[in-house]
Amino acid sequence: MIRIGAVYILAGLMFAAVAVLSARDRRSPKRIGNAVFWGLLALSFLFGDRLGDFGNGILVLALAASGAMRWMGSSAPATTTAQERLLSAIARGNRLFLPALAIPALALIGTLFLKRIDIGGGPLIDPGQATPISLALGIIVALAGAMVWLRPPLSVPLQEARRLLDSVGWAAILPQMLAALGAVFALSGVGDQVGRLMIEHMPLDSRFGAVAAYTIGMALFTMVMGNGFAAFPVMTAAIGLPLIVRHFGGDPAVMAALGMLSGFCGTLVTPMAANFNIVPVVLLDLRDRNAVIKAQAPTALGLLAVNTLLMYFLAFR
Repeated sequence: MIRIGAVYILAGLMFAAVAVLSARDRRSPKRIGNAVFWGLLALSFLFGDRLGDFGNGILVLALAASGAMRWMGSSAPATTTAQERLLSAIARGNRLFLPALAIPALALIGTLFLKRIDIGGGPLIDPGQATPISLALGIIVALAGAMVWLRPPLSVPLQEARRLLDSVGWAAILPQMLAALGAVFALSGVGDQVGRLMIEHMPLDSRFGAVAAYTIGMALFTMVMGNGFAAFPVMTAAIGLPLIVRHFGGDPAVMAALGMLSGFCGTLVTPMAANFNIVPVVLLDLRDRNAVIKAQAPTALGLLAVNTLLMYFLAFR
């Protein structure tokens, strides 16, 4: 059976290759810093389960230190030339998007069907981790198809991965860190404390007050955490379940769905959501580092208001 550990190994091997390529790039003034950071990250993926809590703690501190010391920087590995990319784009047109579109399609197919396949009396993939495993398989299949179709040098995928990762820098692992932080918050009972404080200091004796506190709280907590999935268990334990569902009799499915959407409104306006709001700025080399957030803010506020009203009218039907 294919387990989630195989995905960790695959990611660890990729980061290890990026670290080796960074160390060998003598044209990059930041090659040592890049190699150290991505090498540490590869170590966490490949051997994190064997390092123990203390070892992983030291590893996280080393990652934080190497990112904070500004040892990292962009790189420009030699892959295909601009002229070659232009000619390829002209010749193939929009078909160039097919490998990228194949990844979510294969991930969806795998999530729905692969976990139902039995081999030797057991499932082919771990049913509890069907989505990330299917996503990894989709990436492998799409990459293999692109290599056969486009026929680039074998090193191009790894070199392009290095270029992208070096452009983003330490912010590339921010979503992973924030998701882990959200799990820590949930296990430590932060949701219970937040709920107690809100009940004591906010007028939550009405349905609309509870709904507004939940949706706005989801957005605000997501802005702090940078991840709606990290904020969801905290705010749901604090307000969603005890007030909206149990006290006022709201529909938990409506509460959960619109609560997550409200959290995503916070994602649109926080720099902590680096993969959405910082990475595009870096890749597009925009002068205003908050350009993406400023463009998304009106949409975020409008959607938050709509989500609040939808939950109020739909959750208590």
